[in-house]
Amino acid sequence: MGFLAPWFLAGLAALGVPVFVHLLRKHVTTPRPVSSLMFFERGIQSSTRHQRLRYLLLFALRSALLLLVVLAFANPFIRRTTDANGRLLLIVRDNSFSMREGTRFANAKQQALAVLAAKPHAQKAQVIALGGQLEVLTQPITDEAQLRSALESIQPGDGHANFGDLGRSIRAMAETARRPIDLHLFSDMQRTAMPTNFADIVLPLNVALLLHDVAKGSVPPNWTVERVSAPAELADPKDPKQSRVEAVVAGFGTPQAEKTVSLVVNGKAIATHKVTVPANGRAAVEFTPIDVGYGFNRCEVRIEGGDVFPADDASLFVIRRSDPERVLFVHAANDTRSPLYFGAALGAAGQASFILQSVAAEQTTDLDPSKFSFVVLSDAVTLPSIFEHTLAQYVSKGGSVFIALGTNAGQHARIPLWGADVKAAHDYARTGGPATVGQLDFTHPALAQEQPGRDNGGWAETKFFYAASVDPGESRVAARLSDGTPLLLDKQIGEGHVLLLTSGLENLTNDLPLHPVFVAFVDKTARYLSGRGRLNGFQLVDSFLQLRSAAAPVGEVANVEVIDPDGRRPLSLSETRTVQTFRLRRAGFYQVRFANGRDAVIGVNPDRRESDLQPIAPDVQQLWSGNSNNVPVQKAAAVDDVKYRPVNLWWYVILLALVVAVAETVLASRYMGTQREEA
Repeated sequence: MGFLAPWFLAGLAALGVPVFVHLLRKHVTTPRPVSSLMFFERGIQSSTRHQRLRYLLLFALRSALLLLVVLAFANPFIRRTTDANGRLLLIVRDNSFSMREGTRFANAKQQALAVLAAKPHAQKAQVIALGGQLEVLTQPITDEAQLRSALESIQPGDGHANFGDLGRSIRAMAETARRPIDLHLFSDMQRTAMPTNFADIVLPLNVALLLHDVAKGSVPPNWTVERVSAPAELADPKDPKQSRVEAVVAGFGTPQAEKTVSLVVNGKAIATHKVTVPANGRAAVEFTPIDVGYGFNRCEVRIEGGDVFPADDASLFVIRRSDPERVLFVHAANDTRSPLYFGAALGAAGQASFILQSVAAEQTTDLDPSKFSFVVLSDAVTLPSIFEHTLAQYVSKGGSVFIALGTNAGQHARIPLWGADVKAAHDYARTGGPATVGQLDFTHPALAQEQPGRDNGGWAETKFFYAASVDPGESRVAARLSDGTPLLLDKQIGEGHVLLLTSGLENLTNDLPLHPVFVAFVDKTARYLSGRGRLNGFQLVDSFLQLRSAAAPVGEVANVEVIDPDGRRPLSLSETRTVQTFRLRRAGFYQVRFANGRDAVIGVNPDRRESDLQPIAPDVQQLWSGNSNNVPVQKAAAVDDVKYRPVNLWWYVILLALVVAVAETVLASRYMGTQREEA
């Protein structure tokens, strides 16, 4: 027996209170009439008899009540013996990409089956796979055949393990299980699987962690293609600015070595270079020009010769060669500057190839927007009704439109396609000076910058002399002026997007076209609206691919299609009509048809953190498992935990104290009534 709060036992000193109360009872004598006291002898009467305890049963009840109250505050418990049948055996098997090296995966399977075979038949167990995501394969069951089948069904994966995700899941599981858990983790204990915050892997007190390191021996040296930079779209293979592939070869735990690196296109090596990789270092290699054919080209940069871990010796990507796409630029009849500035910026951009077709708004009646990559409306607030209707259908089916509001927006409140009107027009040149850019969302694809800097990504020096005030509604505000007026808004309509700039594209409403940031803005906007920014040719395993927008076109449901690296279709028929995102579970090439009708081929690669095979330091493993000693002592401690479990007695003590209090009240009332009768 023990106490969770033993310092409350000091309250046992209060047991003297009932003794003190019973000894201080008042002695009462009854006067008797006597005729004369002359024959009485003077004497001293002893008080010993009056200091004796009376009502012993009442005294015992009061003392017992105080004792029980003190024990209740001390929170007593007892240790009750138990066996392994009351504990949950949790088997977690790592199937991340690094487990493909050598015999790691086979060792984990063999050791996990041995632990499963050694468990008592009545003990419940559960099997979990740890890869890119935590997958619960069984519920807590005792069926050994089903548990064994679940263990054997785990296949090598391509994901990146994260012990932080494991810790969070086990903490949630421990709260609902309400029983002791024996967690056996079979993994190569890769260092890169550790979270940045150690608190993420701390486990509850009722979880005993046993680590099984399946990567024995020294860490083998490993070379990998860490990073590849290549154009997703290529119009001219002879263009030196675009027709190039840059790759970085990295070594982990490696000596200095010379490696042969090849560029493979559609299964054929078209270029080979030798590069010297320093010890535990990196080296860059460049292939230029790139000779690819029209359509989607499946490419890879490969390290020849192999090493102990050949699965990461290649990096996949896709280059699509096509003719330059056309962009429809619709402008007002009196606007000649905006197509000049926009076209010059579009031609100067090195990441995309477009041909600008500029027409006045009055000449768009017979144009078909679906033949263009995207459409730009520059101060064209009045459009022919036929073209506007066709443009609305084009957007709802996945097309994109960029609208710039010039000075004409102040005279015509209605904005085409947007669904809202211009509330007011701000002429800053007449009201005290130009406005500047106040807020920018650099996570938006049209403004994306990793490190904007103090100049606000180049936007700090731009001045705006005129801007229209538009109610954002449900649209995303990517930029605001210094007075809070929305400058750049993005609204999704059906499967398409409408990007709205509340100022113009010439140098009359602002001086943006005169700054270098205008070229980058036009380039990123073109890639975003054309869909090229979303498809960069390669993705990481376990990333999610958006197949359709959250809001489907009214009255129409478009099908999507996905073909995995094995040539199978992982989506069911119903999912092709409803699914919005798809998880890329494996490495390889995926063929995708989006809901907006666009086709793509995407190369998917494992996370290169899996290529660093360095394990967690032994002291960190011991700290994680909750023991600073060696493994045998840890296992012995786990066995001791199995023998006993604490049982709280607080409720029992409180109930007994309540019974004693009732008995004391009844008995005290009875004694008090007897004293009144004697009096």
